[in-house]
Amino acid sequence: MSDDLPPAYGGEILHVHLATGETEREAIDPVDARRLLGGNGFAAKLVHDHVPSDAGPFDPENVLAFAVGPMTATPFQSTSRGVVGFVSPMTNGFFDSTFGGTFPQAQKTAGFDVVVLHGRAEELSYVVVDEEGARIEDAERFAGEDTYATCEGIREEEGVGHSTHVIAAGPAGENLVRYACLLHQGRDREGVAGRGGAGAVMGSKNVKALAIREGSFEPEVASESEFRELTTGQMGRLMDETQMLQTHGTAGLVNPINEMGKLGTRNNQSEQAEDADAEAVSGETLKEEYVTEDTTCAACAVRCGKHVSVESEGITEAKIPEFESLFATTTMQEVYDIKRVMKANDLCDRLGMDTISWGVTVAFARECHEEGLLGEEDSPHLEFGDADGLVELARETAHREGIGDAIAEGSFRLSEELGEESEEFVHGRMGLEFAAHSPRGLKGMSIGYATSNRGGSHHDTRPTRQYRGEYDETTEGTAEFAARSQHFTALGDSLTQCRFVSEGGWGVHVNENYRDAVNLALGWELSVEEVEEIGERVYTLERLINLERGVAGRETDTLPHRVTHEPIPDGPSEGMYCPPEELERMREEYYAFRGWDSEGEPTEETLSRLDLPAD
Repeated sequence: MSDDLPPAYGGEILHVHLATGETEREAIDPVDARRLLGGNGFAAKLVHDHVPSDAGPFDPENVLAFAVGPMTATPFQSTSRGVVGFVSPMTNGFFDSTFGGTFPQAQKTAGFDVVVLHGRAEELSYVVVDEEGARIEDAERFAGEDTYATCEGIREEEGVGHSTHVIAAGPAGENLVRYACLLHQGRDREGVAGRGGAGAVMGSKNVKALAIREGSFEPEVASESEFRELTTGQMGRLMDETQMLQTHGTAGLVNPINEMGKLGTRNNQSEQAEDADAEAVSGETLKEEYVTEDTTCAACAVRCGKHVSVESEGITEAKIPEFESLFATTTMQEVYDIKRVMKANDLCDRLGMDTISWGVTVAFARECHEEGLLGEEDSPHLEFGDADGLVELARETAHREGIGDAIAEGSFRLSEELGEESEEFVHGRMGLEFAAHSPRGLKGMSIGYATSNRGGSHHDTRPTRQYRGEYDETTEGTAEFAARSQHFTALGDSLTQCRFVSEGGWGVHVNENYRDAVNLALGWELSVEEVEEIGERVYTLERLINLERGVAGRETDTLPHRVTHEPIPDGPSEGMYCPPEELERMREEYYAFRGWDSEGEPTEETLSRLDLPAD
């Protein structure tokens, strides 16, 4: 294996110091490329190396590391994915949020595998990156503007049309809503770095947006003809396996998961909506009545994105609510007025808020109101089923008005304000609200969520195989499955490849396809086991960051009250939950498989095997 950096890499990290405007160019270490690949792996290393363990998420010492992978802008399908790594305002631990569109591919052509924002600008600013480096521009004219207007405005300011690609925070980011997101308006499909609060961290840095100008760098793979043959050979399977996504987008999951009785409703008090209610907010209904076009990220044939038009809501072109968003803003709210739901989701996109954390926090507040913990004087919009109130709460939250100020902090911090009785209604872990995949109805998600480096994120342990009947209702082998699924996702986010495409075309676990792709692209000679070990190394590095910050360990590797003490009350999954003793058994098996001690810390032997720091 060559000690040189493979030419698939741009080769540099660009450090941008916001307070001074100074920049530094750092060469990618070939050893780091071999150990961590790129994307998520590079982001984790930069957070580990540059953010002190006692620095808060909103402190200038936090960073935003925008990273792409070695496969970005190559024939490897659907790798126009970007990763932004940071310390999260939700979890106080490491977080990486992924997004698509055209921005990641443009970053790769500029020659920078990572762009890192350090410190805090004195005035509201935006950052422009091109092949020559970076400059910081005044952004006061964009203060309070929504994400779409900001992206469009900066492209106009830069005067280079579609060769400039922008990812921006909205008013929620400026107002430090803890789960504020970043939105990139691409040529076709939007990309959203949705979870964890990247928009809030950007807001804390007094930065409105990051813009990338396309450059001239073109990555080269080591064995081009064989690599193209491999990628072309996956296309038939990929297109067959993603038919639902091509037709309906992720919204096509609403009906089938509801039919399984694993779709949280009324703040997860139950897990099945009435058939007619689910149908009203399903992908089928959206496709038939509201979808105007299919959209896609750069270099992806699946076209799982959709735009919708809702004349009565003044929506001419909006991003379709994804399945996770529909869960958070329909069934969890018992709101089935799909027009109002689409309005609320479009507001979240434009104002710059994670629809999952926002929706689940609203559902939590509504149950607290139902139980008398939040009175009518707190807000007129806290009744389950109130569709108009849902729309108003989106505006109030982004601007921190009324009850929106408390909702902007997320359900965990709101629960701390309301007292112990409210803790039973929290649906999440480690400060982050759960996504749509049931920790009661899917055993893999039980242990997966409990050990996720990101808390309530489904991007660590994946639900896909569980919906196919594997590790869904048994604990046998489930802890190992969860750990190896986490290796798979860390590897995928380091390449970086869209999860839908990887699972649909390349395989749902690390296999020979990924080994061959890595070796043919980068000129290496890795085994399947060594490729999976890269994912394990990245995931363990993230764990080390969280341990150093005091947000990981046995006491935090747990699940909320409703998941561990309240069985699903009815429907096809009636009686399912994860009692404490069951979680304890899976946790012990998980630690043993990983080579962690009884407190959930990697042993010295494990760190040595993975070539990771022991302190």
